[in-house]
Amino acid sequence: MAFTPEAAAAVLRCWDIAFVRVHPDLDPPGSPDRTLDRAVVEDDRGRLFRLEKIGFLNVERKNEIGRIQAVLGRRLPEVIPPLALPNGTFVAEIDEAFWQATPFVEGVPLVRPAYAGNGWRGPVLADFLSRLKAAEAERPASDRLPDFSAGCFISDLEQKIEHRDSVLMNRLRPAVRRLEEKFFPAEDALPSGFAHGDFHPLNVVWSESGMRAVVDWEFCGWKPELYDAALLVGCLGMEHPKFLDGDFVHGLLDRLRANAAYADSSWKAFFDLVLALRFAWLSDWLRRSDLEMIELETVYIGLLLEHRDFFIRRWRLPS
Repeated sequence: MAFTPEAAAAVLRCWDIAFVRVHPDLDPPGSPDRTLDRAVVEDDRGRLFRLEKIGFLNVERKNEIGRIQAVLGRRLPEVIPPLALPNGTFVAEIDEAFWQATPFVEGVPLVRPAYAGNGWRGPVLADFLSRLKAAEAERPASDRLPDFSAGCFISDLEQKIEHRDSVLMNRLRPAVRRLEEKFFPAEDALPSGFAHGDFHPLNVVWSESGMRAVVDWEFCGWKPELYDAALLVGCLGMEHPKFLDGDFVHGLLDRLRANAAYADSSWKAFFDLVLALRFAWLSDWLRRSDLEMIELETVYIGLLLEHRDFFIRRWRLPS
């Protein structure tokens, strides 16, 4: 079933919504890699929805994320859950195809890389992360085991890279050794928190002066409590290394510290967590065989390691 008007109308009927038209002029927020197809559609009341076709293997996870978003959305207006079906699930099946519908939130597009120089965005994102941390108390305690181990992930990736490209692995080895010595032994003892998992500014729907929604929750789960902040900082530096010492990063970290909700041990491990999460991005570039991004990421990892003491000082982290 493709995105014909007839197909969209049939899908929306699952939620008792009357389809009017597809909006090819509106771009759904978030990564297109998360779905098989997607579009923005309008109903007979003028409401807009993001309609997404998903693969069979993702149905269970999409339903799980929908339940999480529904809980978080009661506390955080920026969390927009997909529409629930009468049976309480969030994925509709029509002719062996699977669909989700989510209210569409239109925003102001980011201009890359200039957005990373907007210092006001840092405190805004920090406030959201702090409210997300406060809302995590609603998640059952049985769900709170960390679902991500940088040590296991990087050790496995190291073996794969060694087999594929030993020259590349030699370039990465100093960073891996740093993490093996300083971060991996401490990782399991770090306080965990519920994380978005891909907290990049491009996964935020922005207004002119704030945030309207956070999308792409596919990697959400229990991780080190500063996981989202560390991933965000690493992404800003990937836009350009100068942003690692810019107002955006300093505003983010200062506001998180002011909220005083994070353990000293988490701050002590923060730089190494930033470094470790770059290997997740490297893994994605390797999967895509994107040689340009593999090289760029490798250089970036080396830069982070080389200037470790500088960043620890500038980010006011405990050494």
